[in-house]
Amino acid sequence: MRDLRLWRSFALFFIASLLVSSPAFAYIGPGVAAGAIASVLGVLGSILLGIFAVIYYPIKRVLKRRKKDKRAGGEAGPTE
Repeated sequence: MRDLRLWRSFALFFIASLLVSSPAFAYIGPGVAAGAIASVLGVLGSILLGIFAVIYYPIKRVLKRRKKDKRAGGEAGPTE
């Protein structure tokens, strides 16, 4: 019961603060917007590059090993 009362009072406070708040009349210039977009793209790019590196490294090792085995088998020639 106490949790419900606490939740209701929080919800009432939240709704009241939304209704009473006034606009800030703030201006965000194009420089700040461009910096924010660049930082978001940089973070997303680094995450994607990290995932790509983790996936690509084992594939590269398998391809290198396959190429090495193919070379070693080709030099020996047919056994018949």
